Amino acid sequence: MISCSSSFTREYLTAAEVERLQAAARQFSRWAHRDGTMILLGYRHGLRASELCDLQWSQVELTTGRLHVRRAKNGTPSVHPLRGEELRALRRLQRECGPSPYVFQSERGGPMTPKSFHALFGRIGVWAKMPFPIHPHMLRHGCGYALANAGHDARALQAWLGHKNIQHTVRYTELAPDRFKTNLAGWATVAALA
Repeated sequence: MISCSSSFTREYLTAAEVERLQAAARQFSRWAHRDGTMILLGYRHGLRASELCDLQWSQVELTTGRLHVRRAKNGTPSVHPLRGEELRALRRLQRECGPSPYVFQSERGGPMTPKSFHALFGRIGVWAKMPFPIHPHMLRHGCGYALANAGHDARALQAWLGHKNIQHTVRYTELAPDRFKTNLAGWATVAALA
């Protein structure tokens, strides 16, 4: 019999869990729209907490739908497309917030700090009744696994997440359960021929 430790938690969030967190932020947070938008962008673009908090309006092209991602940890910068939901959320945030170079501001008008976002994210997890403790980096891992499960190869994931070394990226493709589907179908064909 195999026994699992009750302290084990996975290190990523699923798309459904991210939506649950966004709904909790919208329902319970004092800065509901800002917090929901942080979760959305963090997940869709695989941003670290520091990258999300350091995001400036000069990196966001609302008219062309582009996000210029500056990576921390000596990562490779890239340009990501912004989709409809993200564009609408960012436009609303820009209208509602006062003038600041930073996209995500604290209550005092300065940039949100990674430490503050970490604490906020934990509270949102409690409000969402998540069955395990969460932290912001789970959004980044969730992005990587979601892209791998959607069939993107390791090089595409590497570029999206800004990894300099492919070894940091292969973890997502190694655990992607859908990568075996086509192989299993091929094995069934081979077995039928035997």
